[in-house]
Amino acid sequence: MKEIIQRVKGTRDFYPEDMAFRTWLHQQIRVVSERFGYQEYDAPFLEKLDLYAAKSGEELVKEQAFVFMDRGGSEISLRPELTPSLARMVAQKQNELVYPLRLWSFGPFWRYEQPQKGRTREFFQWNIDLIGSAGYQADAELLAICADFFRQVGLTPEKVRININNRRLMDSQLQKIGISQDQKQIVFRMIDRRDKMRPDEWVSYGLSQGLTVAILDALKELLDNRNLWRESPELTEIFDLLKKMGCAEYFDFDPQVIRGLLYYTGTVFEARDAAKDGRALLGGGRYENLVGDVGGDSLPGVGFAMGDVMIQVILEKYGLIPALTVQPAKVVVTCFNKESLSDSYALASVLRAAGIKTLCYPEFVKLDRQLKYANRVNARAVIISGPDEQAAGKITIKDLENRTQMTVERNLLIETLESMNIF
Repeated sequence: MKEIIQRVKGTRDFYPEDMAFRTWLHQQIRVVSERFGYQEYDAPFLEKLDLYAAKSGEELVKEQAFVFMDRGGSEISLRPELTPSLARMVAQKQNELVYPLRLWSFGPFWRYEQPQKGRTREFFQWNIDLIGSAGYQADAELLAICADFFRQVGLTPEKVRININNRRLMDSQLQKIGISQDQKQIVFRMIDRRDKMRPDEWVSYGLSQGLTVAILDALKELLDNRNLWRESPELTEIFDLLKKMGCAEYFDFDPQVIRGLLYYTGTVFEARDAAKDGRALLGGGRYENLVGDVGGDSLPGVGFAMGDVMIQVILEKYGLIPALTVQPAKVVVTCFNKESLSDSYALASVLRAAGIKTLCYPEFVKLDRQLKYANRVNARAVIISGPDEQAAGKITIKDLENRTQMTVERNLLIETLESMNIF
């Protein structure tokens, strides 16, 4: 037997069933994004590596980006995230855009990670951002969009939680316990990884980075303080506004939410399965300087991203993926014999012109085989136009859903299909 060439590790094939879910997810994202007045956009799949090198973090650039040298000698990356591209796009047309700017996108991304449950190397991601507003209200709006999406797909607060923190709050608290500016990024990395390491490993790692036992003890106490948000005016206002927006039941304060990307400066958040099963469903936060860092004037922004892989895992877990239509055509026109093949194609064209999604069996085989095919593709009706029907100017319609059959005048075919709610 010939060996079948395998797909690239960490990528997925999208057969029609898989594509139906991706299309459905895209539609739910569109509904929620547009409900809040956000406009759809997209950016190139390829960017110069320099775009990410400045602000995305060393791990993403050196370990996760798919990088190659183009023929002009420039280092190019398949996009591992979208926010830097958005910042570049805003900087390029900064004086032409209307602020606050509300934008969303759904498209493919690539990261060189170890494939596992909820993680692939190629994935699709929803990105949504509000740029040009520095107020906490913008943060609350993005958080409300998260909650609205979960409601849209049936994920209740008992199934998912959205955890919030604030980088400025954590900066001030870390300074209080004696962590210097030089140590801050190391500590942020430690906070981000606390749940991914055993307690003894986490302490050993901190000691290896030059932190003392006293600082580590103070840090653990800080991370266990669930009332710390009351010391942040921003978070106090955000939680109050979320309550007024009717979605506060989805949210918790969690000082361990820090987000690894360097460009976050204020509110940060991520959503997880309430049972803490698997990776984060989405994550994001406020960034103040990103547009300025790519050459534009400084503009505040806030946004989040949600990958398609982990959200599919949790929707499957809770049985929330609806029955999706894979075959769009609900009518199959059969071919009675070789001589009538062209007539069958002509009839199918008439139905399509009337707005009925129709497929025509492409060759003459026994009628039983064509009927079995129609059943397998979940067609609603089968159209038969044999010699007897043609001589009488009639058409036979088999209703596969109700297991009935009728013969009608040819000029009543479309009207009859309309009465069957085929459209």
